[in-house]
Amino acid sequence: MKWTIRQLNQFRQDSMPVDGTADLSGVMKRDPEIRAIGPVRVTGTCSVGTGQMTCRFKLEGTMTLPEARTWEDIEYPFTIETDEQFVWEGYADPGDDAVHEVTGEVVDPTPVFEELVLLEVPIQVIGEEAAPSREGKGWEFSSEEEFAAKREEEKPKVDPRLAGLANFFDQQGEDSKDE
Repeated sequence: MKWTIRQLNQFRQDSMPVDGTADLSGVMKRDPEIRAIGPVRVTGTCSVGTGQMTCRFKLEGTMTLPEARTWEDIEYPFTIETDEQFVWEGYADPGDDAVHEVTGEVVDPTPVFEELVLLEVPIQVIGEEAAPSREGKGWEFSSEEEFAAKREEEKPKVDPRLAGLANFFDQQGEDSKDE
């Protein structure tokens, strides 16, 4: 997905629609955690002005990352919405980091897309199949409902030899009423 400045000048009066796919396989060289990335669908609009182009892009795709516990491949879908500004050579302010300077006659947004995808890579991915460990040595995980049910089961049981003492204070209270 590249455009020449001459092509873009046709859209100076109207916005240019963007709908296509981008090959962003270069991100795999920059981040070894990314095992694969499919074609990324890019949609949006660009408005072209004098010496610049402002675009609103939406990137949708799937990358394959390692699962944090099992190291198995996990498909990780992503959607990125961004506004980017490209400025032709000679029109750019050297101190402005918010724009992408275009050198030459071709606008290539691929490096910008790659940076955006790299920012979307999560620290770790946990698959749905890899259920978290529910217990370990000296601990176990339970939901609030499970915890309440377990506490109900664990209510102190009265020793049958001492069962008669359970009503001792009730009987003593009745004896004092008789007096």
